[in-house]
Amino acid sequence: MAFASRFRPEPSYTHGKAPTTAVLLCNLGTPDAPTAPAVRRYLAQFLSDQRVVEIPRALWLPILWGIILPLRPAKSARKYASIWAEGGSPLRLWTDKQAKLLHGFLGERGHAVTVRYAMRYGHPSIEAQLDALKAQGVTRILVVPAYPQYSGTTTASLVDAVSAWSQRTRNLPELRFINRYHDDAGYIDALAGTIGRHWMAHGRPDHFVMSFHGVPERTLRLGDPYHCECHKTARLLAARLNLSPEQYTVSFQSRFGKAKWLEPYTEPTLRALAARGVKRVDVACPGFTSDCLETLEEIAMEGRAAFLAAGGQAFHAIPCLNDDNRWIKALADLAEKHLAGWPTRERPDPAALAQSRERAKALGASA
Repeated sequence: MAFASRFRPEPSYTHGKAPTTAVLLCNLGTPDAPTAPAVRRYLAQFLSDQRVVEIPRALWLPILWGIILPLRPAKSARKYASIWAEGGSPLRLWTDKQAKLLHGFLGERGHAVTVRYAMRYGHPSIEAQLDALKAQGVTRILVVPAYPQYSGTTTASLVDAVSAWSQRTRNLPELRFINRYHDDAGYIDALAGTIGRHWMAHGRPDHFVMSFHGVPERTLRLGDPYHCECHKTARLLAARLNLSPEQYTVSFQSRFGKAKWLEPYTEPTLRALAARGVKRVDVACPGFTSDCLETLEEIAMEGRAAFLAAGGQAFHAIPCLNDDNRWIKALADLAEKHLAGWPTRERPDPAALAQSRERAKALGASA
């Protein structure tokens, strides 16, 4: 009697094949299109993740499917439409470009690695990209999050997705994960360079705001290091920019629901700055390595409108790292550090591989 296996079918195995290595750059995700149905599919996956929403399922799922998913997607789709690029989602376009540039940087350093990108929610999915790497014969995979600050809602969720794939995979590749790089010197240098170039072109603001994505305040009390890592990034970046504590503010954006989230919130902060007489404010989002809805619409549009409506006179949203040369170099440095020990530069001898393959066949025939 045949039984169905819980494991996926494996690619054909070849004895003596040289091990190969890949880097998987993972971002949070994006809808496939700026439409209500596409946004609904995306939000259903995103907001069903128990790392993202820790409310008991019996309480949360009726709210999600009965209230949020019928009402929110149309509003969110209009926001996505306002920032959608000709080639698609800015987040996907930038992440794709970063992966291609990272492949080039590592190749120039002599590393024979494959680089792909994936989305935790949406497409291309982590599962699909891991399957593709397996089919390609990759035997070692370094997973790199596009978010520098560790959070259970992002980094740990990414590890969950890889683990879920692993649980249905018979012949697992070696796996490594980068957890955080919030204080990495190359990352801080890339941020400082991007902001510094903006100030060289436009002058310095009266006040500088570093806005990070928000998470529920209770996660801090439960041991999530995200809040502390955001502030460490901010302190290091402020030092590189020669800013005193009075010249900048750290805030948190993208609050969702009625629970208390990390404070201060970005939009009220912008209004308060304008109300106290600050004429020009510049906002950067160090936690986002690619421009996306949260930077292009929430900050550059909604944040600007809030600041100007409260009496401010000039608002500058500084672009994310995107394809900045220093950022890709920093990303390559991080990847190279975590690839250490894997023979990514070695070229196996074809004759030795052929002999190994023949020996394996002979052993198989005599077994």
